[in-house]
Amino acid sequence: MAVSKHTVAAFKSYQNQAQVLVRNYLLADTFIPYTSVLGGIFACKVVYDLSQLVSTFYFRSYNALSKVQKIEWNNRSMSTLHAILIAFISTYFVFWSDLFSDNKHVGLITFRTSPVSIVSLGASVGYFLVDLGMIFWLYPSLGGSEYIIHHSLSAISVAYAMFTGEGQLYTFMVLISELTTPEINMRWYLDVAGLKRSNAYLVNGVLIFFAWLVARILLFFYMFYHVYMHYHQVSAMHPFGRFLVFVVPAALAAMNLVWFVKILKGLKKTLTKWQ
Repeated sequence: MAVSKHTVAAFKSYQNQAQVLVRNYLLADTFIPYTSVLGGIFACKVVYDLSQLVSTFYFRSYNALSKVQKIEWNNRSMSTLHAILIAFISTYFVFWSDLFSDNKHVGLITFRTSPVSIVSLGASVGYFLVDLGMIFWLYPSLGGSEYIIHHSLSAISVAYAMFTGEGQLYTFMVLISELTTPEINMRWYLDVAGLKRSNAYLVNGVLIFFAWLVARILLFFYMFYHVYMHYHQVSAMHPFGRFLVFVVPAALAAMNLVWFVKILKGLKKTLTKWQ
């Protein structure tokens, strides 16, 4: 069917208006933080709905779950994807990118930022807001007070680094710890699927131990060492920014140690059953 010139002209007009809207507002420097947060929230909604749709047709154990368990299943799918993406991006910025390299003599590392780093942090803020909202909504089914403390500290720190551009390097260092989330979620999936006695459950338990040791224990020691070696640059930050750099990672490290002890006890218990 032929399309009239008037229709084509109207379509091009709307297309041009949309491009102007995206370029001048959604992707403008001043709007990037807000756009990225909204994008993160929208992405969480899409992943949640896709998890619900796919799981209904391809996982028999999903249909046998209670309503709250189905919500948690979909929530963990959302958190798994976020963890994989933000851990990869964070690892890139911390160890591979030149943005925070000591060899790049362009200002203090505590004030370096880029559009990509802002978008990455904004999307993560969107995820933490969604997850916090769901935790409050179904409290305490998706997590107790320790989860609220952990997510609140993370959301505040990531949001501050995104909006101010301060301390983004250390924010990405902490976000690498999300590497442990997929293994933790897989343990829950295997449990509700009745595979607690499977080889997969045992292997996953070992992976949790080593991933937690590297990403939530040793990495935090590396971060504290890095802060110590760059203290003169950290001290140039705003007082609230310095507070977040010193206090939040210390609080998260303490929580990580407590959880690590529980993981170690759980792994010993699992290995004992397999002997």
